[in-house]
Amino acid sequence: MTTDRRSFLKWTGAAAGALGFGSVPRFGFAMPPVQRAPEPLSILIIGGTGFTGPEQVEHALARGHKVTVINRNRRRPDFFKGKSQVEQLIGDLDADMSALKGRTFDAVLDIPTTAPYWVRNVAQYMKGKTKHYTFISTLSVYADNKTVGADESDPTLPMPADLDPYTPDPAARGRYYGQLKAFSEKLVKETYPNSLIIRPGLIVGPLDPSDRFTYWPVRINQGGEVMAPGNPTDRVQFIDARDLAEWTIRMIEEKATGTYNATGPDKPLTIAEMLYGIKAVTTAGAQFTWVPADFLTAQGIRGWRHMPVWIAPGPDTAGFSTRNVSKAVAKGLTFRPLAETAKDTIEWAKTRTPAQQKALADGTVAGISMAREAEVLAAWKAELAKRGK
Repeated sequence: MTTDRRSFLKWTGAAAGALGFGSVPRFGFAMPPVQRAPEPLSILIIGGTGFTGPEQVEHALARGHKVTVINRNRRRPDFFKGKSQVEQLIGDLDADMSALKGRTFDAVLDIPTTAPYWVRNVAQYMKGKTKHYTFISTLSVYADNKTVGADESDPTLPMPADLDPYTPDPAARGRYYGQLKAFSEKLVKETYPNSLIIRPGLIVGPLDPSDRFTYWPVRINQGGEVMAPGNPTDRVQFIDARDLAEWTIRMIEEKATGTYNATGPDKPLTIAEMLYGIKAVTTAGAQFTWVPADFLTAQGIRGWRHMPVWIAPGPDTAGFSTRNVSKAVAKGLTFRPLAETAKDTIEWAKTRTPAQQKALADGTVAGISMAREAEVLAAWKAELAKRGK
């Protein structure tokens, strides 16, 4: 693994103090000062208090914009209380969004919408009332992941003939997530002449509740023998929430339109480069044991769920972690060092509640427990012994 270990170096950086930044925690790495935008905008942010929303709000404020957030004010109540440039409106995409009645904005940033009727619920107040509309979609809208390096022209999922796209059924939003997002994109483009569709992949970093990346920095920071999935050269893709936020706000300022894949990095990254890059910011001395994809499958270990970030490449998944992002990069999307994302994620994970930390340790949401990891590693070593290796 010497070559892979060397090649991660461009993804590491040096820790350089800490910078507090409003309501969003900042860890470990110094940040360059944020320049004010040439023209301050009034921006409506739908959502704003989940995972990516706080980063969007904070960067918009740092750029000098006036922000209005509309949400149920339940997940993180009064999260931006005390910030004079943030107005809080109460609204529910499933029900009453009438707080928007009579309001106008320079731009709208729609972060949480999955269901097309959510688009319609906002449009009854915002159609013709904003100069620009940004919709955060997903790479899950694509019909398949067979093509390596596919760009934004790749076909998207059709709406099933027997599914009402305006159904309020929450179960349908989960089962048909990609289809409903794709249909929502279509509605946004039909409703707002100046619309921007952003399709992120796996979003990572502090505040991420999914554990899909957090598993790796936390596990590697614990040291010992760490099970690594598949082939060290298997590709992975992800984007730090802060990079996504900064670029999104810049795109809004430019009144950019069109559709963009937004994942990273801009150069191919392997699972080995990712794991060794994370290890570089720890002192626990983790050691990786690579276990082939077919053996993991036989043990009931699935990519993405139990071995997060990674999916074994195959005929139907060859393009999963190779989406083309050159269009977004040409419009200024940049990526911070992996070392920064890894270190900040480790530090943030230490601040989570005991219940959240236990769920991560147990592999409740993503990843696996260290006990289960040890079982699979023992089984793999027994298999190697049978093979005489």
